[in-house]
Amino acid sequence: MEVSISDIIISTAGRDKDLLFYVIGIDGDYVLLANGKERKLEHPKRKKLKHVRRVTRLESRIADKILSGEKVLNSELRRELAVFRQTLGQNQGGQ
Repeated sequence: MEVSISDIIISTAGRDKDLLFYVIGIDGDYVLLANGKERKLEHPKRKKLKHVRRVTRLESRIADKILSGEKVLNSELRRELAVFRQTLGQNQGGQ
């Protein structure tokens, strides 16, 4: 599975199962995840690649900031993921 920094992923295992995260780093077979709430940017979650599934790569201001190394706030991550979760729920409900 190809995962890149700034992708949005969903956890498929563990106590954070079904939560959305931004990939903020890659470390070998692990990804570093943050969502601004349970896992803040200061203390990202280190999770094996086999326990995550890539949902999408958004072209957004937050993704650009993560890629360029600019400072991102936890509140920005929370807001962006909440909007994405809402659109994801509407798409699944309409099928």
